[in-house]
Amino acid sequence: MRSSTLRWIILLATFLIALIVGVQLFWLHIVYSYEQKTFNTNVVKSIRGLYEDMDIADTPSNHLQDLVEDPSPDYFLFRVKGKGFSNDSLVHYLKHELNDFDVLTDAHVGFYDARQGKYMAEQYIPAAAARYDPTQKVLAVYKRPHDYVVLYFPHRNKYVLAQMNFWFISTGILFIVLIGLAVILFYFYRQKFLAEVQKDFVNNFTHEFKTPLAVMKISAEVLLQEKIVNQPDKLFKYAHIIQHQTEHLQSQVERLLHIASTDRRELPIEKVKVPVREIIEQAVAKVQPLVEDKEALVEIQDPSMPGYELLADRVHLELAVVNLLENALKYSTKPHVIISAGRENGHLFISVKDNGIGIEKKYQKNLFKKFYRVPTGDVHNVKGFGLGLNFVKRIIEAHHGSIKVNSLPGIGTEFKMLFPL
Repeated sequence: MRSSTLRWIILLATFLIALIVGVQLFWLHIVYSYEQKTFNTNVVKSIRGLYEDMDIADTPSNHLQDLVEDPSPDYFLFRVKGKGFSNDSLVHYLKHELNDFDVLTDAHVGFYDARQGKYMAEQYIPAAAARYDPTQKVLAVYKRPHDYVVLYFPHRNKYVLAQMNFWFISTGILFIVLIGLAVILFYFYRQKFLAEVQKDFVNNFTHEFKTPLAVMKISAEVLLQEKIVNQPDKLFKYAHIIQHQTEHLQSQVERLLHIASTDRRELPIEKVKVPVREIIEQAVAKVQPLVEDKEALVEIQDPSMPGYELLADRVHLELAVVNLLENALKYSTKPHVIISAGRENGHLFISVKDNGIGIEKKYQKNLFKKFYRVPTGDVHNVKGFGLGLNFVKRIIEAHHGSIKVNSLPGIGTEFKMLFPL
């Protein structure tokens, strides 16, 4: 399973997790609404029981909705006749009715006199396990043309939420499980990606060393022939081939070791004033054998370049330019490389532009990752480990600079290194 397929699986799993979370939150909202309605129903039932226990109604109406109203979520008003009952008796029966219908939260009771337009008395009904201070509550006054008793539940929401403890606990467990699943999926994807990177590196490593070793083996077999001593030109030719392949393998091994040695620490940068044109010319000189082999054209542009100087590490900066030149030459059939330098937005830039195969947009963001190479199927006609651009980026970042890439498939690629002046 490739990482692209796994990525789609993870996206689908993420969508399903989000869907489950959404459904669970919606279900919690439904349960919360149900508990609120249940609370209202139980309070109304308690008031109806109070009417049955005591003769307090000011009208013979049998419709409870005509006697009870709830002007706000925490308040309930029910009509009573002005005289003929004791406040203490009403509170006593009301407390029992509330307990019978499982309204187990504290409440304030107020007795409203329509003629006075205010509460004539107030009492507090504590909950069984509550410890609240009733003196901190002030009852809202609702102007009505009749006497009524008000019930105010200051901790209604806390009580309703407490009734949902099971749902909260189950939701919390579900969220923990989903988070754990998400972490496992992410870790699995990361391990899968690293495994693919390692596999690609092994493939690149194999193809990088297989051809030189095969050439050296054939050359050694030729040199072991007895008649080779009588053919000095042939002897020199195959000895030179072995030397060239040995140097190539040695340089690749040294590059790997250098990358490994600098993997966990900063690059040893020693900055001095460096003429930019001199760095470019030395880099071109180092890739001259490759230039001749590819019959390439390398141009150094910008006549004002001799005046450019940069505070940088000469060795590492030159190595960065060499890496970009090698890529420009390797990925072009008839290479035409243009190197230029200049100033841009307060930075000094060095540009390496080629007419190679180009890089698709979707691959450009991964170019500077270690061991990454643009996919080419089973074709390995270009050698390398996918370390060069990663090392170039590290060199530039050590100089507090940046690198940009602009590429069009079939037209060419430009790498632009920018350094602060």
